[in-house]
Amino acid sequence: MQFTVHQRFFFDAAHTLERAIETESSRRIHGHTYYAEVSVTGPRNPDNGMVIDLGYLRSRLKTLGDALDHRFLDEIPGLGKPTLENLCLFIADSLADLQPAPSRIRVWRDSIGDGCVLDLN
Repeated sequence: MQFTVHQRFFFDAAHTLERAIETESSRRIHGHTYYAEVSVTGPRNPDNGMVIDLGYLRSRLKTLGDALDHRFLDEIPGLGKPTLENLCLFIADSLADLQPAPSRIRVWRDSIGDGCVLDLN
């Protein structure tokens, strides 16, 4: 049996973006509240009944959220252009050593309805 558990976090951050549409507003520094959800899939550990200790996952996500919260995303090393796709990859890379590894990363912005999912399995 495989189980999938999830944990969410959020952060507020600013960025700019070069794009072909809405160019003027995208080039100006602007911010969003981002939400992120990390999913981990695997068998239940028979010793503790968990796929992963959610307290441990929450701790890792707090560290990651603190690194992104109230930051200028254009300046985050390793992120690249601050797109939703790159945020998903950045989160996945930041948690690459997690056991079991993340199976899905989701990043979204409720205020404007945008979102992205990175399936890792």
